[in-house]
Parts: sequence; structure tokens; C-alpha cells
Amino acid sequence: MQYRELGRTGWNVSTVSFGAWAIGGSWGSVDDKDSLAALHRSIDLGVNFIDTADVYGDGRSERLVAQLRKERKETIYVATKAGRRLDPHVAAGYSRANLTAFVERSLKNLNTEAIDLLQLHCPPTEVFYMPETFGVLDDLVRAGKLRYYGVSVEKVEEALKAIEYPNVQTVQIIFNIFRQRPAGLFFAEAIRRRVGVLARVPLASGLLTGKLTVQSDFEADDHRAFNRHGEAFDRGETFSGVDYQTGLAAVDELRALVPTGWSMPQFALRWILMFEAVTCTIPGAKNPTQAEDNVRSADLPALNAEVMGKIQVIYDARIRNLVHNYW
Repeated sequence: MQYRELGRTGWNVSTVSFGAWAIGGSWGSVDDKDSLAALHRSIDLGVNFIDTADVYGDGRSERLVAQLRKERKETIYVATKAGRRLDPHVAAGYSRANLTAFVERSLKNLNTEAIDLLQLHCPPTEVFYMPETFGVLDDLVRAGKLRYYGVSVEKVEEALKAIEYPNVQTVQIIFNIFRQRPAGLFFAEAIRRRVGVLARVPLASGLLTGKLTVQSDFEADDHRAFNRHGEAFDRGETFSGVDYQTGLAAVDELRALVPTGWSMPQFALRWILMFEAVTCTIPGAKNPTQAEDNVRSADLPALNAEVMGKIQVIYDARIRNLVHNYW
């Protein structure tokens, strides 16, 4: 495993960490025993950072992470998110009372006295222009409820605005072979300001695993079945906003670039880690085998300039016009 410093926290976190959305729900059937086995195997292999949220399975994911930490002696940093419990999900809901209540609920779910890293969970854009909301987070740090805080965002615009607030330590943003815009101005600013970057949706909701086909069937509670056009939340969260058929065609081209002995997910994750600004990527895993495959990408050699260039050509030809200017 490789490690990189997370913002200005002083923490060195695993470059391939664990995204706990899938073990909470919205990805089809999941078994808690398999989920815990995946978590344990990840820790065995050097993972020391887990990202979850209060809405993943209505607290199910947070509680599984709490159980893991109870059963392990290693230092495990846990980031959770708050805000998406709001209904309606509007900027005015990001109030002191609501944020405090969300934090107290997550503290209980995680069975801890202080949350390592709390992230605003893809709030409406207006929230990033509400300094009072970030003042509430500062107060929660002073009260000992949070160690640090950051944001999860949909858009590069939101990321750039968020890091103007001096105590924002991290930005979680969709970044993968199909969503490359963050690698421009935002990454340069993140490096300059020493802000940690968590690359989420690294496998484009499974498209970049190479395992999906035109015949793939998704369960009714899987967001890949019900959110392809943004019916439930931002459409960029599902297949990174890429049309499914177009994504499959691009993956077919990418297959030819995967080095011998590598899996397609490892190739996609290693591409993300080629970028200095990225602290870690947070792929999900619903079983130990998936966890092992993900983690091994951390120690693979760098991709050469020729392969990186060919990936860029595929992105520019097939994907850029679909996503680049939207997020």
C-alpha cells in the first residue's frame, strides 16, 4: 500500500481507500457479513481510510464501520457526510440546528466521541456562498464533535469556492477516466492550498470495471436502474453522467490499453493515482475479492506517457462533449 498526506491534517492515508456507499444500499442486494469481510480484508491490506455517509442505508453503512473499528486495533480514519437527510434538500436546511442534529446522529452510529472528517454532502451550490454554514462547522470542531471538515461536491465551481474557506481540509469530487475536468484548475489550486482530494465514483458506477454489458440487469433499488437521467439525484453520480451505450463503447477501446496481468478496475484506479493532487481514491467493495482487486492497484507501476496519451484521445473523442462542461 502507498500513502499520501491528507490536506493539512497530518494524516497519511492509503491511496486506495474504501468507499462505503455500496455496503449501505442503492447498489442492489448486499449482505452485511460480506460487507464486513470486505472491510476487514481492506484493513488487512493496508487501507486506513473509509468514506461513508449518514444516508447510506439510513445509517447502516456507518454502523458497519463502527463494528469494524471495534474489532480492529489499527488506526482507521473515518469520514462521513451530512446534509442529504434534508427533505427538501435546499440550502436553507444547512442550518446550525440541522447540522448539529446530523452530527449527533452520526456520532451515535459511528460509536465515537468525535468524527474524524465530516463532509457536507453535495449541498446545493448556494451553500458554498453561505459563510455562516462553514462557521457552524468551525464551532463543531471547537466543541470537539469534529476533528476536521471538508466538502463533497458535484461541480468544479463548487470545489473552487469551497477551498476559499480556510478550514476546509478536503474536497471529495468525481474524478475518473470519464470525468477529467477536475485535473485542470481545481487540482492546481488544491495543491497550492494543501487541500486533500478524495476521488469518488472512480469506476464510473461499474462501467470502468469492464464487467458491464448491454445485457446487464440492475435491481430496482440500484441507482444504475433508476437514476440514469437524474430522476433521484444528480445524474452525474450514475455512470459519471455518461450515456450507458457510449460508455460501453469507450470501455471496449480502453481494454486494449490494459497492461498484461492487470484487471480493468486496477487500470482505472491506477490512472487516477497518476495525478499528484489526488490524495486517495475510494472505490467500493461488497466482498473481499473486490476489495483485494482494488487495493492491489496502489502498488502497480506508473502508466507510461504513451498509454496516458491514448486514454486522453479516447476521452476527447467519445466522452468530453458529454460531461466536461457540465460538472
